Amino acid sequence: MLPLTDALGSWHDFYALLGTASATMVGLLFVAVSVGSGAFSRDRRAPLRVFVSASVVHFSSVLAVSLIVLAPVGSWTLLGVLILGCSIFGLGYSGFAWRDMVRDGLSKQIELDDRVWYVVFPVVGYLFEAASGIALTLRSDLGCAALATAAGMLLGIGIHNAWDITVWAVTRRRE
Repeated sequence: MLPLTDALGSWHDFYALLGTASATMVGLLFVAVSVGSGAFSRDRRAPLRVFVSASVVHFSSVLAVSLIVLAPVGSWTLLGVLILGCSIFGLGYSGFAWRDMVRDGLSKQIELDDRVWYVVFPVVGYLFEAASGIALTLRSDLGCAALATAAGMLLGIGIHNAWDITVWAVTRRRE
């Protein structure tokens, strides 16, 4: 079993890049929503809440994970618990987003691929993140690779969804 600093040392540049990318994506998403703000009227508040906010949460989760990994945390247990906490927050938000989709009737209006990208894939990513938090708590260096995979998944999901939102907002603005 490697000491935590040795296990995470080789991941430093990866998490620095991942955190930078996720923070940049949050900023770009704010710009995209501002540009397409005409698409989000009073009758389209639910899509803004469900889709845009969820993407911000995914990017912020990746940023939080990156900051946690880059922080001088000296304990496997503390690192695992912090990562597990991030995953629980993400899972909780995903649950609330699904509830809002059902309550506002969006779940019946959106296509299957959107349900997969906005609900299923994020839940899988957060479950993978939770598994990595548990592995880290158990002092398994495999948790480092699992966490990198989960964070990469969430970044990719966020990028896909942010692009989808941008295209949707731009095309709706002209209607």
